[in-house]
Amino acid sequence: MRVAFFGTPDYAVPTLDALVEAGHEVVTVVAQPDKRRGRGKKLQSPPVVQRARELGLETRQPKGVRSGPFPENYSKLELDVAVVVAYGRILTPRLLAVPRLGCINGHGSLLPAWRGAAPIQHCMLAGERVTGVTTMRMDEGLDTGPMLLARQLTIGDDETAPELSGRLAALTAELLVETLATMPEPRPQDHERATHARMLDKDDGRMSWVRGAWELHCQVRALQPWPGTFCSFRDAPFKVKRTRMVDGSGPPGEVIEAGKRLVVAAGEGAVEIVSGQLPNRKAVPGRDLVNGARIRLGDLFQ
Repeated sequence: MRVAFFGTPDYAVPTLDALVEAGHEVVTVVAQPDKRRGRGKKLQSPPVVQRARELGLETRQPKGVRSGPFPENYSKLELDVAVVVAYGRILTPRLLAVPRLGCINGHGSLLPAWRGAAPIQHCMLAGERVTGVTTMRMDEGLDTGPMLLARQLTIGDDETAPELSGRLAALTAELLVETLATMPEPRPQDHERATHARMLDKDDGRMSWVRGAWELHCQVRALQPWPGTFCSFRDAPFKVKRTRMVDGSGPPGEVIEAGKRLVVAAGEGAVEIVSGQLPNRKAVPGRDLVNGARIRLGDLFQ
């Protein structure tokens, strides 16, 4: 098939590779514009563009898809289908109508759950233990189109969002290739069961130790690497990088074990701070935090 691929971040790269390996003619790769990143603020192309160039594919990075030369040029490509994975913009009705077989999206949740920008993180924040990938025929709404195929994955109790994202990206690639090969009959979503995965912001990472241990553990797992999870310790910011569920109880935020491991009581249960970061320091294991900061029983995280 003659395919246009829309995608921007690392998550979309496995699907681009899979489409090429499956023998599809990827006519063009569309991604968001380059951005300045890092300490030097150098202009960097997104991962999909970097990979497309390695594969010798044409790339387009329009500043907008509603106006300018892109819509007209895109309409002349004689496409069979467009495949969209984490592109980051909503396609207009004009663009959706261009490919002969329409536009197919690979979304990192079991729709209609967690429509929107951050499905992986919100699924984990909710404490869910099962997620998956859905392919759907796109319409004008936000992840509202009829579903084609779906596959589920079990979420590990200590799995982080980046780790789960890697597994879901591979599954998305596999499922989209299967979708193009079989073109199954679309099934409408149950819109009454829909949940929304809004964009994350910095405040989502603020920890409250009155929450239960499982809720806190899910927060830490879900929000790595950004916005991260943080609280206060001795009136200074403290970043919690990784946690583990453990037995224990006490006043919320109180250190109840400070030796070979660092354990803090939650509103219900307790969590081990497997690694954390003090201001102007590198992230280190909990045992090193205990020794380096001289953390003692009864100290409080707030």
